[in-house]
Amino acid sequence: MPHALDNSPTLYAPIAPFKTGYIQRGRHRLYYEQSGNPEGVPVFFVHGGPGAGCAPVHRQLFDPHKFNAIFLDQRGAGRSEPYADVVDNTTQHLVEDIEALRLHLGLEKMIIFGGSWGSTLGLCYGVAYPQNCLGFVLRGIFLGSRAEIDWFLYDIGKFYPEAHERFKNYLSPSERDDLLVAYHRQLTSPSHSIAYSAAQHWASYENSCATLAAANRNAGAAALSLAVIEAHYFMSDCFLPPDYILSHLDRIAHLPCEIIQGRHDVICPPHSAYQLSQSWGHNAKLHMIDDAGHSAFEPGISSQLMASVQEVLSHLSA
Repeated sequence: MPHALDNSPTLYAPIAPFKTGYIQRGRHRLYYEQSGNPEGVPVFFVHGGPGAGCAPVHRQLFDPHKFNAIFLDQRGAGRSEPYADVVDNTTQHLVEDIEALRLHLGLEKMIIFGGSWGSTLGLCYGVAYPQNCLGFVLRGIFLGSRAEIDWFLYDIGKFYPEAHERFKNYLSPSERDDLLVAYHRQLTSPSHSIAYSAAQHWASYENSCATLAAANRNAGAAALSLAVIEAHYFMSDCFLPPDYILSHLDRIAHLPCEIIQGRHDVICPPHSAYQLSQSWGHNAKLHMIDDAGHSAFEPGISSQLMASVQEVLSHLSA
């Protein structure tokens, strides 16, 4: 599964998982893996999208001697089955899947590590299960609001007009007043060719805006799950009440939180990261990376992510 700038020189060496498996959650069979040190501090990697899945390069963000890194492909994503499935697929289901895997693996507490949609889901897990969290490392903050969804659908065009024109002009002129509804209609078409073509355009739009170096990037194998599941979540406001995360921060604000944000991130603009850090209080630290966009593997972002998980670890041993 390709990810932008996967060859960042700051990463740890490639590593194979020491354990892989599946857990059955209703109709969904969820793939998980662990890498690093089985006796290390558990850190739960929450992938983005929703629908993007985990990739081998994500293991390279964690010191293999210090951390027991846990990866879960969320419902419909990655190696989980059924692929691109949205039945029984809500934020609440995903929160409970994380908790089920924690119990399955016999873990007590974990560092929660997530970016983009992974920051949303990681925060929702923390709000639901604060007693199971050691701290948070969060990147490219997305709070799941309608304003952020509308920004993604329309306002990115102010910065990446070519990408937005391709995204919009894929639809007929009569469909362009409501891009989300129109794309959702095509993505859920019984015709595989219609759904797949719409998915490629949706995911290519997102990938093309993820880094400072704008390009028309192919979305690769994850396009269908990314587009179908994102549209499904966006149609329902991420299955969250308005202002849900910020209004429940009191449940986790006593824990350390490292926030890493690309200054030029147009997919998840810096305002949300600033809001989160201000609402969290003195236990949160915001790292604004001036020469980066959205991708976890842009220069500056990946190195700060790796430093920040070590920083949370130092809080635990202080």
